[in-house]
Amino acid sequence: MQLDKEGGARNIACMTQPAPTPEAPTPAPTPIQTADLVIAGGGMVGLTLAVACARAGLSVIVVDAEARATQLDEAFDGRASAVALAACRMLKSLGIWPDLEGEAQPILDIRVSDGRAGRRPSSLFLHFDHGAIGDEPFGHLIENRVLRRALDRSAARLAGLVQINPATVLRVEAGPDRTLAHLSDGRVLAAQLVVAADGRNSRLRTAAGIATRGWSYGQTGIVATVTHERPHQGLAHELFLPGGPFASLPLTGNRSSLVWTERHALAEALMQLPKSAFDDEIRRRFGDHLGHVESTGPRWSWPLALHLADRYVAPRLVLVGDAAHGIHPIAGQGLNLGLRDVAALAEVLVDGHRLGLEAGDAGLLERYQRWRRLDNVMLGVVTDGLNRLFSNDLAPVRLARDLGLAAVERIGPLKRFFMRHASGTVGTLPRLLEGRPL
Repeated sequence: MQLDKEGGARNIACMTQPAPTPEAPTPAPTPIQTADLVIAGGGMVGLTLAVACARAGLSVIVVDAEARATQLDEAFDGRASAVALAACRMLKSLGIWPDLEGEAQPILDIRVSDGRAGRRPSSLFLHFDHGAIGDEPFGHLIENRVLRRALDRSAARLAGLVQINPATVLRVEAGPDRTLAHLSDGRVLAAQLVVAADGRNSRLRTAAGIATRGWSYGQTGIVATVTHERPHQGLAHELFLPGGPFASLPLTGNRSSLVWTERHALAEALMQLPKSAFDDEIRRRFGDHLGHVESTGPRWSWPLALHLADRYVAPRLVLVGDAAHGIHPIAGQGLNLGLRDVAALAEVLVDGHRLGLEAGDAGLLERYQRWRRLDNVMLGVVTDGLNRLFSNDLAPVRLARDLGLAAVERIGPLKRFFMRHASGTVGTLPRLLEGRPL
C-alpha cells in the first residue's frame, strides 16, 4: 500500500526518534507503625514498663539493640538483683511473679559489718530481721536471666505489646501531636511519647541535650556466683572492706551471688586469676561460716560511677532507669530505683489516658519528674557518702563507723526505719508498689 508523502514523512520521523525513557517509579513511602508509646530499650526496666502499660490498655512498641535470644542466654548477664518487697509486689500485681516462682530466693535477714580480708568481721555490726517489721521478707534475690525470661513471657502474652529487635532508635522528631522514632533498620515509628530506657550511655538523652552530673569511683564491681556447703538461711551479708563493699547475697539452693568492689588495678588482676587462685581470694573475704566455698560459672566486671540526669523530660521524651540515674551498688538499689520509675510513670500515663490526655502531655511528664527525681538524687547522695565512709582503712574512721553501726543496732525506731527503706516501702508509693492494680 502506497503512503502519501506526509504520512510517510511522519512514519520516518517516528522511526528515527529515540524511544521515550520511562519515568522512574516513585519510591513507596516508608510504612509507619503507630503506638501510644515507643520504649527505646528492652531491658528489665524498659520491658517491665511495657508490660505495665500494655496491661492497662496502652499500645506499646519496645525497640532493643539485642536479639531476645541473646538477652535470655545465660552468658549475657550473670548478675542477680535484690528486688525489694515493694518491687516484688509490683511484679505480682502485673502477673509476672508466677514465672519467677521457685527461682526467687527470699531475703530474710540482712547483716552489715566492717572487716578486712583474711580476718573475722568486727563484733560491732547491724542486723536486720524481717520479722521485726512484718511477715514478708525484705525482698527476693532473683538472677537477672530469670527475671528477663519471666518478663519476656509476660510480654508475649499481651496483644498490645510489640517487640522489635535487634534495632536501635537512631533519632526522634518531636512534633506538636506526635513524635517519630527512626530506627536503625529503616523503620519509622509514630507515638505520642518515646521513653528512653536505653541505659547509662543513653543516645536519646544526649540527643535531647539533657546533661548529667557525676563521677567515677575508681572502683570495679566484680560479680560471681559461689556454691557453699551449708545453707545461707536467707541471710544477705554486706562486709565493708578497705577496697569497697563485699556483698554475699542468697540465691536458691546452697548458692550465693557475690557483688565485690575493688580498686580498678586490683580488680583487673583478680579477673585474670585462674579459678583456684580466684576462689582463694573469695574465701579470704567470705569466711568459713558456710563451709567450703567455690565459684561456679563465669565472672563479670564493670566500672562503677555515679551519674544523675539534670532533668527527666523533654518534648515527648521521658527518661527511666539507668538513662536517668546510676548509683553505687553498695545498697543494692540500682534496679529498685528503675522499677520505682516504672511504677510512677505507668501510673501517671494510665491515669492521664483515662482522663483523655495523651501520653506526651507535658503536665503528665512533669508530674512524673517531680515524683521521682528527688528520690533518685537523695539515694545517689546517700550511697555515694556510704561508699566514701566505708571504703577506707583509717583507724579513727573505722572505729567511728563501727560505733555507728552498733548504735543503730540498739535504737529500735531508727533500725525499723532503715528496714522499711530496705523493703522499699517508705514514701509516697505508686499503686503498683503497694501491690494494687493500675
